[in-house]
Amino acid sequence: MVLQVITPQQESFDLHVSLPKEYLGKQVHCLFYIEEEAKSVAISPVPETKPPQKKMSDFAGIFTKEEADSFEKHTQRARKEWDRTI
Repeated sequence: MVLQVITPQQESFDLHVSLPKEYLGKQVHCLFYIEEEAKSVAISPVPETKPPQKKMSDFAGIFTKEEADSFEKHTQRARKEWDRTI
Protein backbone atom coordinates (compact mmCIF):
# COMPACT_ATOMS: atom_id res chain seq x y z
CA MET A 1 0.00 0.00 0.00
CA VAL A 2 1.21 3.47 -0.81
CA LEU A 3 0.02 6.48 1.19
CA GLN A 4 0.85 10.03 0.25
CA VAL A 5 -0.63 12.91 2.25
CA ILE A 6 -0.86 16.21 0.36
CA THR A 7 -2.17 19.69 1.18
CA PRO A 8 -3.41 21.28 -2.06
CA GLN A 9 -3.12 25.07 -2.37
CA GLN A 10 -5.33 25.42 -5.47
CA GLU A 11 -8.29 23.63 -7.02
CA SER A 12 -6.45 22.37 -10.07
CA PHE A 13 -2.92 20.96 -10.01
CA ASP A 14 -0.87 18.08 -11.43
CA LEU A 15 -0.25 15.14 -9.17
CA HIS A 16 2.66 12.83 -9.96
CA VAL A 17 2.72 9.43 -8.29
CA SER A 18 5.56 6.94 -7.96
CA LEU A 19 4.44 3.33 -7.60
CA PRO A 20 6.33 0.15 -6.72
CA LYS A 21 7.16 -2.18 -9.61
CA GLU A 22 4.66 -4.81 -8.39
CA TYR A 23 1.84 -2.31 -9.02
CA LEU A 24 2.61 -2.03 -12.73
CA GLY A 25 0.00 -3.58 -15.02
CA LYS A 26 -2.56 -3.87 -12.21
CA GLN A 27 -5.60 -1.79 -11.31
CA VAL A 28 -4.68 0.80 -8.69
CA HIS A 29 -7.41 2.69 -6.79
CA CYS A 30 -6.95 6.35 -5.86
CA LEU A 31 -9.09 7.77 -3.08
CA PHE A 32 -9.32 11.44 -2.10
CA TYR A 33 -10.89 12.56 1.18
CA ILE A 34 -10.22 15.16 3.83
CA GLU A 35 -9.28 14.22 7.37
CA GLU A 36 -12.49 15.65 8.87
CA GLU A 37 -14.61 13.41 6.63
CA ALA A 38 -12.74 10.34 7.78
CA LYS A 39 -13.38 11.17 11.43
CA SER A 40 -17.10 11.87 10.98
CA VAL A 41 -17.96 8.66 9.12
CA ALA A 42 -19.57 6.08 11.37
CA ILE A 43 -17.88 2.73 11.10
CA SER A 44 -20.34 -0.11 10.88
CA PRO A 45 -19.31 -3.39 12.50
CA VAL A 46 -18.35 -6.21 10.21
CA PRO A 47 -21.10 -8.84 10.30
CA GLU A 48 -20.04 -12.16 11.73
CA THR A 49 -19.89 -14.85 9.12
CA LYS A 50 -20.98 -18.32 10.04
CA PRO A 51 -18.75 -21.20 9.03
CA PRO A 52 -20.21 -23.25 6.21
CA GLN A 53 -22.65 -25.90 7.41
CA LYS A 54 -21.16 -29.39 7.34
CA LYS A 55 -22.63 -32.10 5.14
CA MET A 56 -22.99 -35.73 6.07
CA SER A 57 -20.22 -36.58 3.61
CA ASP A 58 -17.80 -34.48 5.71
CA PHE A 59 -18.05 -37.11 8.45
CA ALA A 60 -17.43 -40.16 6.26
CA GLY A 61 -14.64 -42.35 7.58
CA ILE A 62 -14.16 -40.77 11.01
CA PHE A 63 -15.27 -43.97 12.82
CA THR A 64 -13.81 -47.42 12.40
CA LYS A 65 -16.37 -50.21 11.90
CA GLU A 66 -15.95 -51.28 15.55
CA GLU A 67 -16.40 -47.72 16.84
CA ALA A 68 -19.49 -47.28 14.66
CA ASP A 69 -21.03 -50.52 15.99
CA SER A 70 -20.29 -49.51 19.59
CA PHE A 71 -21.78 -46.06 19.03
CA GLU A 72 -24.89 -47.56 17.40
CA LYS A 73 -25.43 -49.89 20.41
CA HIS A 74 -25.00 -46.98 22.82
CA THR A 75 -27.49 -44.91 20.82
CA GLN A 76 -30.06 -47.73 20.82
CA ARG A 77 -29.77 -48.12 24.61
CA ALA A 78 -30.20 -44.37 25.12
CA ARG A 79 -33.29 -44.32 22.90
CA LYS A 80 -34.86 -47.15 24.87
CA GLU A 81 -34.49 -45.06 28.03
CA TRP A 82 -36.61 -42.30 26.48
CA ASP A 83 -39.66 -44.53 26.61
CA ARG A 84 -38.98 -45.60 30.19
CA THR A 85 -41.19 -44.17 32.93
CA ILE A 86 -39.23 -42.83 35.85
